[in-house]
Amino acid sequence: MHLTRFRLNTARGGARKLLSSPRSMHAAVMSSFADALPSHTDGPRVLWRVDRNARAEVFLYVVSPTAPDLTHLVEQAGWPTSGTWQTYDYTPFLTRLAKGGTWAFRLTANPVHSIRRKDGEPTKTTAHVTPRHQMGWLLKRQETAGFRVLEKPPEERRLAEGGEYELIVHNRQNHAFTKGPADRRGAPVSLVTATFDGRLEVTDPDALRRVLTTGLGRAKAYGCGLMTLAPVG
Repeated sequence: MHLTRFRLNTARGGARKLLSSPRSMHAAVMSSFADALPSHTDGPRVLWRVDRNARAEVFLYVVSPTAPDLTHLVEQAGWPTSGTWQTYDYTPFLTRLAKGGTWAFRLTANPVHSIRRKDGEPTKTTAHVTPRHQMGWLLKRQETAGFRVLEKPPEERRLAEGGEYELIVHNRQNHAFTKGPADRRGAPVSLVTATFDGRLEVTDPDALRRVLTTGLGRAKAYGCGLMTLAPVG
């Protein structure tokens, strides 16, 4: 597995176009892999996420089985004469994950649940829209995902956002776009996303490795599901 980081030049129109449309960004990411042909539906699992740290500091992260070639992104949305990207071998890091280890994490996800408005009607997938319910969505999945979100010291719980957990939700967005090529009008897509920052403890390394390489939740093609870890502090 490989982890790649690419900085987008937000002053360029090409970057702004990609950042405005998860569908366009997905197409650009998948174009980075020679073996991911448009006619292939069983291509490699590729996860991606956009981190907007500041107006001029926007990064694209990609986790993939093979290393990407982002030359076209440098030309379209980067710095063609000096820009580049960094790709790292992800496997050694994944192998070192151990039970009891603590890490800072970031995840952009599509928090949804299934509801039934009336008895006898089929369930409908509906987005969580409040920070409290979005946090609850993640906390319900932590056990099977191989981690435990750390709790705050008692003296910090009353005043801090997120209640008792070392967890915040930010960059909550509503996306609306059409599915399919830009030259053909496809089905409408409505997508709610939220970014989670927090601290976790590894409870099941194998399960967490699966999450880090296959994603968590839905809408993975549109920039959701990629969790990354960083040393605490």
